[in-house]
Amino acid sequence: MKAASVLLLLAALPLPLLAAGPKPEIERPAAAAQALDAVHTVRQIPEACTRIEGRFTGTAAQPYDMQLVRTNPQCQPRAVFLDASKVTPGEAAGWKLNEVIDIPSAACSGQRARIEVWRKPAGQKVELDGQGRNRVYLEDAKVQAAAGRLAALPAYSARLFVEGEACRR
Repeated sequence: MKAASVLLLLAALPLPLLAAGPKPEIERPAAAAQALDAVHTVRQIPEACTRIEGRFTGTAAQPYDMQLVRTNPQCQPRAVFLDASKVTPGEAAGWKLNEVIDIPSAACSGQRARIEVWRKPAGQKVELDGQGRNRVYLEDAKVQAAAGRLAALPAYSARLFVEGEACRR
């Protein structure tokens, strides 16, 4: 009887792990702890010409501030970055969890910012040339645009969660 209950307990252990959510495409260790008011780069997404910047504010109302910054005015995006509150990224809507970034606070040992970066593929196969590169030729693109056959762009989105209590200044 005792062996049966131990086996039942062992069989139930992996269930919470399976219900934890999707596994990110990119896995990295937690970032270095960041000081209050120190602006830092969370992640760059070159395809969308976007850099995610963040900083711990030290306020209880908004302990972490996340901003999207355009990397270069001349950058031509090959993907779009969409507001997570408007698109609600999730696997059910065709999004893939790209990366989960944990950033601990140097001032508050129990506080961390968690940023989920989601990616939605464009849904069409990319055609590669003889050198194995995806090339876009201006004249071909003009013909496609005139015919209304522009390819959909991949999309990115990011959601911010703050865990732990805010420290007082």
